[in-house]
Amino acid sequence: MDTINKKILDEIPQAAQSHLNMLQAIIQRMSTNCTSCKTWCVTLVSGLMVVLFTNSKIALFPAILVPIILFFVLDSYYLALEKGFRDSHNSFIKKMHDGTLEVSDLFVMAPSGNATKSFFKAVSSFSIWPFYLTLFLLNIFIYIFLF
Repeated sequence: MDTINKKILDEIPQAAQSHLNMLQAIIQRMSTNCTSCKTWCVTLVSGLMVVLFTNSKIALFPAILVPIILFFVLDSYYLALEKGFRDSHNSFIKKMHDGTLEVSDLFVMAPSGNATKSFFKAVSSFSIWPFYLTLFLLNIFIYIFLF
Protein backbone atom coordinates (compact mmCIF):
# COMPACT_ATOMS: atom_id res chain seq x y z
CA MET A 1 0.00 0.00 0.00
CA ASP A 2 1.46 3.31 -0.98
CA THR A 3 1.74 6.21 1.44
CA ILE A 4 -1.09 8.24 -0.16
CA ASN A 5 -3.65 5.44 0.32
CA LYS A 6 -2.32 4.80 3.84
CA LYS A 7 -2.83 8.48 4.71
CA ILE A 8 -6.36 8.45 3.26
CA LEU A 9 -7.28 5.31 5.20
CA ASP A 10 -5.99 6.95 8.39
CA GLU A 11 -8.30 9.92 7.75
CA ILE A 12 -11.43 7.86 6.99
CA PRO A 13 -13.23 8.77 10.24
CA GLN A 14 -13.23 12.49 9.36
CA ALA A 15 -14.02 11.82 5.70
CA ALA A 16 -16.75 9.35 6.65
CA GLN A 17 -18.35 11.92 8.94
CA SER A 18 -18.29 14.49 6.13
CA HIS A 19 -19.75 11.94 3.73
CA LEU A 20 -22.56 11.08 6.14
CA ASN A 21 -23.30 14.76 6.75
CA MET A 22 -23.63 15.32 3.00
CA LEU A 23 -25.94 12.33 2.61
CA GLN A 24 -28.08 13.52 5.51
CA ALA A 25 -28.33 16.98 3.93
CA ILE A 26 -29.45 15.45 0.64
CA ILE A 27 -32.05 13.31 2.42
CA GLN A 28 -33.35 16.37 4.26
CA ARG A 29 -33.55 18.34 1.01
CA MET A 30 -35.57 15.55 -0.67
CA SER A 31 -37.93 15.46 2.31
CA THR A 32 -38.38 19.22 2.13
CA ASN A 33 -39.08 18.96 -1.60
CA CYS A 34 -41.84 16.41 -0.92
CA THR A 35 -43.46 18.79 1.54
CA SER A 36 -43.12 21.68 -0.90
CA CYS A 37 -44.81 19.66 -3.64
CA LYS A 38 -47.86 19.14 -1.48
CA THR A 39 -47.93 22.78 -0.39
CA TRP A 40 -47.59 24.12 -3.92
CA CYS A 41 -50.17 21.68 -5.24
CA VAL A 42 -52.83 22.79 -2.77
CA THR A 43 -51.98 26.46 -3.36
CA LEU A 44 -52.07 26.18 -7.15
CA VAL A 45 -55.22 24.06 -7.28
CA SER A 46 -57.02 26.40 -4.86
CA GLY A 47 -55.97 29.44 -6.86
CA LEU A 48 -57.10 27.89 -10.12
CA MET A 49 -60.45 26.97 -8.58
CA VAL A 50 -61.01 30.54 -7.42
CA VAL A 51 -60.09 31.97 -10.81
CA LEU A 52 -62.31 29.52 -12.67
CA PHE A 53 -65.27 30.08 -10.32
CA THR A 54 -65.06 33.87 -10.40
CA ASN A 55 -64.70 34.00 -14.19
CA SER A 56 -67.35 31.32 -14.84
CA LYS A 57 -64.89 29.23 -16.85
CA ILE A 58 -66.45 25.95 -15.81
CA ALA A 59 -65.39 24.23 -19.05
CA LEU A 60 -61.75 24.66 -18.00
CA PHE A 61 -62.31 23.03 -14.62
CA PRO A 62 -60.80 19.64 -15.66
CA ALA A 63 -57.53 21.52 -16.27
CA ILE A 64 -57.17 21.65 -12.48
CA LEU A 65 -56.38 17.93 -12.58
CA VAL A 66 -53.18 18.59 -14.55
CA PRO A 67 -51.22 20.18 -11.66
CA ILE A 68 -52.48 17.46 -9.31
CA ILE A 69 -51.08 14.78 -11.59
CA LEU A 70 -47.81 16.65 -12.20
CA PHE A 71 -47.17 17.27 -8.51
CA PHE A 72 -48.10 13.64 -7.78
CA VAL A 73 -45.36 12.49 -10.18
CA LEU A 74 -42.83 15.03 -8.86
CA ASP A 75 -43.56 14.16 -5.22
CA SER A 76 -43.19 10.45 -6.00
CA TYR A 77 -39.87 11.15 -7.72
CA TYR A 78 -38.53 13.05 -4.70
CA LEU A 79 -39.69 10.30 -2.35
CA ALA A 80 -37.95 7.68 -4.50
CA LEU A 81 -34.74 9.73 -4.43
CA GLU A 82 -35.01 10.17 -0.67
CA LYS A 83 -35.41 6.41 -0.20
CA GLY A 84 -32.45 5.73 -2.50
CA PHE A 85 -30.23 8.12 -0.56
CA ARG A 86 -31.39 6.61 2.75
CA ASP A 87 -30.44 3.17 1.44
CA SER A 88 -27.06 4.53 0.34
CA HIS A 89 -26.59 6.08 3.80
CA ASN A 90 -27.48 2.81 5.55
CA SER A 91 -25.21 0.81 3.26
CA PHE A 92 -22.31 3.15 4.01
CA ILE A 93 -22.86 2.82 7.75
CA LYS A 94 -23.07 -0.98 7.46
CA LYS A 95 -19.73 -1.01 5.64
CA MET A 96 -18.24 1.15 8.39
CA HIS A 97 -19.45 -1.24 11.10
CA ASP A 98 -18.35 -4.33 9.18
CA GLY A 99 -14.91 -2.83 8.53
CA THR A 100 -15.31 -3.20 4.77
CA LEU A 101 -15.35 0.53 4.01
CA GLU A 102 -12.95 1.49 1.23
CA VAL A 103 -11.63 4.82 0.05
CA SER A 104 -13.65 4.42 -3.16
CA ASP A 105 -16.87 4.39 -1.08
CA LEU A 106 -16.24 7.92 0.15
CA PHE A 107 -18.08 10.84 -1.46
CA VAL A 108 -20.13 8.74 -3.84
CA MET A 109 -23.36 10.74 -3.84
CA ALA A 110 -25.77 8.54 -5.75
CA PRO A 111 -29.02 6.93 -4.64
CA SER A 112 -28.97 3.15 -4.31
CA GLY A 113 -31.26 0.85 -6.22
CA ASN A 114 -33.19 0.88 -9.46
CA ALA A 115 -34.69 4.33 -10.14
CA THR A 116 -37.76 3.05 -12.01
CA LYS A 117 -38.57 0.41 -9.41
CA SER A 118 -38.07 2.96 -6.62
CA PHE A 119 -40.39 5.43 -8.36
CA PHE A 120 -43.24 2.94 -8.66
CA LYS A 121 -42.72 1.85 -5.08
CA ALA A 122 -42.92 5.52 -4.03
CA VAL A 123 -46.17 5.97 -5.98
CA SER A 124 -47.77 3.31 -3.78
CA SER A 125 -46.42 4.91 -0.59
CA PHE A 126 -48.91 5.94 2.05
CA SER A 127 -47.36 9.41 2.16
CA ILE A 128 -48.23 9.98 -1.51
CA TRP A 129 -51.43 8.40 -2.76
CA PRO A 130 -53.90 9.38 0.01
CA PHE A 131 -53.07 13.07 -0.35
CA TYR A 132 -53.26 13.25 -4.15
CA LEU A 133 -56.14 10.80 -4.46
CA THR A 134 -58.18 12.85 -2.00
CA LEU A 135 -57.39 16.07 -3.84
CA PHE A 136 -58.18 14.43 -7.19
CA LEU A 137 -61.50 12.96 -6.01
CA LEU A 138 -62.49 16.19 -4.28
CA ASN A 139 -62.04 18.12 -7.51
CA ILE A 140 -63.99 15.51 -9.50
CA PHE A 141 -66.77 15.67 -6.87
CA ILE A 142 -66.90 19.46 -7.07
CA TYR A 143 -67.01 19.37 -10.87
CA ILE A 144 -69.73 16.73 -11.06
CA PHE A 145 -72.04 17.84 -8.26
CA LEU A 146 -71.70 21.60 -8.38
CA PHE A 147 -71.94 22.05 -12.12
